[in-house]
Amino acid sequence: MTDGPSTGTMIPRSLFVYALLYGGLVVLAGVLGTKISEIGPLHVESGIFAFLMLVVLSSAVAELHGKDTADKLVRYGFLPLILSMALIFIVIRMPPAPFWTLQDQFAGILGQGARLQLAGLISYGISQTLNVYVFTKLKGEGSGRAAWLRGLIAGLLSQALDTVLFITIAFYGVVDPGSGQEMPIVDIMTGQIIAKLTLVVVFVPLLITACVKLGQRLDGKAA
Repeated sequence: MTDGPSTGTMIPRSLFVYALLYGGLVVLAGVLGTKISEIGPLHVESGIFAFLMLVVLSSAVAELHGKDTADKLVRYGFLPLILSMALIFIVIRMPPAPFWTLQDQFAGILGQGARLQLAGLISYGISQTLNVYVFTKLKGEGSGRAAWLRGLIAGLLSQALDTVLFITIAFYGVVDPGSGQEMPIVDIMTGQIIAKLTLVVVFVPLLITACVKLGQRLDGKAA
């Protein structure tokens, strides 16, 4: 455990480790999301892999330390997210060194418009909050068994909502410069939801179980 600097309270090791991972993954999700990957017949923005870990970590923290702590983790996640956006904005606009010729590629990959950034902030906050709420609500007054099942249900609902919010806010009414027509947000949304939900089913139950067990070991609550 880690001593709190001003209150003398003890921060559980699992919470300390998972909070560090959570903050880093919040930033990484936005960076990875600039690439669209192909997984069999599915096409998915690569940030989903980091975002699935956010779902797993917030659920694990809720299981280990309660809903209030997990909610704080989600809210504090806005800090590295907003700070990283601000730093990227600043660095893109700094003049490149004369011998560095990748300015356009750098700006093209990392630069996002204000609308995309707003969509990311809103979808992150609402979907992660929903994930924690559903995960803990399903637990009720029980002993905490079947964390993997509660995590699966919460992950499915939160990721579906995340996609609907992000695609709608980011692309509703946007005209495709190539075709001159509005972006087909329903088609984009459908493909993304199928891809994300498939990944949730495959990865989230196993990862939540592993993170909860690891957290218990870090806190000295399991052999």
